[in-house]
Amino acid sequence: MASEAASVRTVTFDQLTTSNLYVDATYQGGRRGNMGDDPLPRLLRMDSLGGFRKRGSVAGKLQMLVLTSSMADTDWPDSLDRETGVFTYYGDNKKPGQELHKTGRDGNLILQKIFNAARSGVEGRREVPPTFLFANAGTWRDMIFLGLAVPGASDLDASEELVAIWRTAGGQRFQNYRARFTVLNVPTITRTWLDSLIAGKPEDELAPEAWQTWIKTGRRKALMATRSLEYRSKGEQLPRDKEGEAIVQVIRDYFKDTPHAFEHCAAAVARFMMPDVVSLDVTRPSRDGGRDGVGQLRVGAGPSGILVDFALEAKCYSPSNSVGVREMSRLISRLRHRQFGVLVTTSWVDLQAYKEIKEDQHPIVVVSAGDIVDLLRRNGKGSAAIVTTWLAEEFPAATQEMAASSTDTVLPITPAL
Repeated sequence: MASEAASVRTVTFDQLTTSNLYVDATYQGGRRGNMGDDPLPRLLRMDSLGGFRKRGSVAGKLQMLVLTSSMADTDWPDSLDRETGVFTYYGDNKKPGQELHKTGRDGNLILQKIFNAARSGVEGRREVPPTFLFANAGTWRDMIFLGLAVPGASDLDASEELVAIWRTAGGQRFQNYRARFTVLNVPTITRTWLDSLIAGKPEDELAPEAWQTWIKTGRRKALMATRSLEYRSKGEQLPRDKEGEAIVQVIRDYFKDTPHAFEHCAAAVARFMMPDVVSLDVTRPSRDGGRDGVGQLRVGAGPSGILVDFALEAKCYSPSNSVGVREMSRLISRLRHRQFGVLVTTSWVDLQAYKEIKEDQHPIVVVSAGDIVDLLRRNGKGSAAIVTTWLAEEFPAATQEMAASSTDTVLPITPAL
């Protein structure tokens, strides 16, 4: 039914009508160069337009839902965390001018409906359609199947699973949804179950066990894939696209004449990464023992929560200059008892240094150039122009200090005797 090359499964265009769904398999589209190349109409009897595709009615019963993503929209960065199985997906109100739920394909209305149903017990969950996730493969109209998903995630509060977030474009403010799904531990979706869904007569006994468990109990059995190597290569640490490279270069250029001012930017990035930071102070060079900041992270909620101390180190480096063993050893040696470290760099950590902190289990969180880009994008700063504005608004002291240092000192003229 499908061919495999280098352990990657590919389903050809003429096999789509009879194929199962395999996680991470590529489903080939046609090669005619028109809309008929889309593989989803043949694979799942879906239409060929939009990120939201459905069988059934929004006002009535939804029988099946497909979410597609380019995974390349820097303003709305859909993403799959393969280690936790959590998929982040943004709704379809991506431009100002219309109300949150009044979109062309009712995508946000669908999100609202299925997330509300998922929180309404067994009968509510029965109203949630099986949701299949696909990403563009980058070749023709080929698609990659990411998995079968259900609304929400086990480590999130209900209020965090579907959130209406604000964005600004063209001077106008508007809202869009950010939704969190869990990809279930279902490596293969059988054709027989798919055909029953397409026919509008789903047969529960054909459904995957993880799907049945979620319907009956609400328990999400996530597909979690831990990394075989805990350290990342240079390529994995740097931005993946030209716009990402431009964003990091804007940061480097902004702080190039006042590199120590980057510490404040690094602190802001750390807060983006760890929203539960309750305090983070950038320290003075003469008093910080080499650390650029110290903070506390709240773990747990309410009276049961505890505060964990951490130290921040900031390195505003060019992409040709990596953070090496010497810099990493310095940070490790300065960590106090029960502290962890956060290293924020506009560059990358070289392989030897990365291996050492992982193999020796040092409590260091590495935030490299690529991570900075991802964090900024998740917080609505997806272009170099937007980041430039953000830097000027949040860290004006850097430019003020540079201007002050470049001003010539005028000495008083002593009158001649």
